[in-house]
Amino acid sequence: MDDDALLAEQMAYYRAGAAEYDRPYAGYEDLQRLLAVVDDLPVAGDVLELACGTGQWTPLLAARARSVTAVDAAPEVLALARARTAFPTVEFLEADLFEWQPPRRYDTVFFAFWLSHVPPTRLPDFWNTVAAALTPGGKAIFIDDGPAAAAYEEVLTDQPTPTALRRLDDGSQYRIVKVFHDVQTLTDDLTALGWSVRIRPMAGNFIGIAEPPTTAG
Repeated sequence: MDDDALLAEQMAYYRAGAAEYDRPYAGYEDLQRLLAVVDDLPVAGDVLELACGTGQWTPLLAARARSVTAVDAAPEVLALARARTAFPTVEFLEADLFEWQPPRRYDTVFFAFWLSHVPPTRLPDFWNTVAAALTPGGKAIFIDDGPAAAAYEEVLTDQPTPTALRRLDDGSQYRIVKVFHDVQTLTDDLTALGWSVRIRPMAGNFIGIAEPPTTAG
């Protein structure tokens, strides 16, 4: 399966499973602790949230930001995010993050549990997009699963792109991209792309803060 087909199946999974999306946030204490960390992160100014999902993070960002532009490709999860978020300073956009280019710059670019869904071959282009979206002095903040989270996934072996199998309540199953980034390797990869980055593990997850190359844009 090539990356385009895998990403199409990943999109189908999130559209079909929108109503089940929030269950991990209700069921895992580690996720509740991660949500509480937002207050300690350098979220400021105008914020671009990539892959906002059902808006678990959006109100927390809006409480600290001048404005939030929250982007996701799945209209079903965006509808839930709109219903959850009462801040008038939040704008929701439906867009494919592998094709969309931000029309302006932001002080903060935030994404939670999205980086692991980006195929490794597309990471340089993705980080170039993030860099182009940041104002001078702006920061990218990202949260995701570390290698320990692989124990909770049905990982498919011998795939050209790291892949996991997800199942929904109706019995349907979908393949998704799932890259369990090691903190040191991710740090090295970003440093090689010219980013200044600090990543710290937190339980089975990690939290990263990165500043783009000074020549970005």
